Amino acid sequence: MHCPFCRHGDSRVVDSRTADDGSSIRRRRQCPECGRRFTTTETASLAVLKRSGASEPFSREKIVNGVRKACQGRPVSEDDLALLAQGVEETLRATGSAEFDAHEIGLAILGPLRELDEVAYLRFASVYQAFDSLDDFEAAITALRAEHATSGDADPVASEPEVAADR
Repeated sequence: MHCPFCRHGDSRVVDSRTADDGSSIRRRRQCPECGRRFTTTETASLAVLKRSGASEPFSREKIVNGVRKACQGRPVSEDDLALLAQGVEETLRATGSAEFDAHEIGLAILGPLRELDEVAYLRFASVYQAFDSLDDFEAAITALRAEHATSGDADPVASEPEVAADR
């Protein structure tokens, strides 16, 4: 680690502590050349492998922006989106892998988004599960209804007004 004051190429760790609930390490360092102390924070970086083969750093903000589009017009707050993105990042870190396919991240979003808002889930799933027809939407809705029936929850989709077929 280069000293930020004299640019000496080495430093000595004086103190180490975990920070941010254990997701990063705060280190207090001292330069042997100039004697000044400075603090560094170390985190394990996650990388996203794009379809093009390019790799870029993981970004919670990109998750929030993508999910925000699916949640447009839905009763979902910015705090809800931030918590969802944090949860997805924690899930990815828990796997122990440092690089993820962009499609894997999209699929990792589906579970928490389903719990947050089912309409937003269907919108997002239509992209990441490559819905090709109305049958795909019907199958997803049927699965949601079946889950509600087994859990005893009221079916939010059934309470929507029906569209008359013979108009």
